[in-house]
Amino acid sequence: MAELQSPPDPDELLGWVERVAMFLAADGVPPIAGRILGWLMICDPPEQSAGQIGQAIGASRASLTTNMRVLLTMGFVSRRTRPGERTAYYRVEEGAWEQVVRRQIATLTAFRDITGDGIAMLGTNSGRTARIREAQKIFEWMAKVFDDAPPPPSGKGRRP
Repeated sequence: MAELQSPPDPDELLGWVERVAMFLAADGVPPIAGRILGWLMICDPPEQSAGQIGQAIGASRASLTTNMRVLLTMGFVSRRTRPGERTAYYRVEEGAWEQVVRRQIATLTAFRDITGDGIAMLGTNSGRTARIREAQKIFEWMAKVFDDAPPPPSGKGRRP
């Protein structure tokens, strides 16, 4: 039998949402977009209107609209409508984390090709290639790590 838990403290929930926002901000995600995503990860019900999200995280409608587009474009969030309603509802897209991470891995390992082109352009013995070689070594290492990694826990799809 499942143990009943008391509802989480609203300040604790918002504190966690803020931690998500600050984590993502370190990678250039706007803080409001991070708060939206953090909220959508823990809200109940899992689908929320822009008004519900804005009220929960204290964001203006304009800021919400702009940052929701960021999350939709990144593939983190999906937008749904319900029959007979004009309101749009947002939720964390199923499989979003895996897809976002896969795109990041593909982007990072693709830089290895760019560094290789830079070395070929300048010559392997050029003093100017030292900085490129440093990046090349890291991106080759990353590609090997990702190539040797087990599949993600979801087991969906193949590695890039």
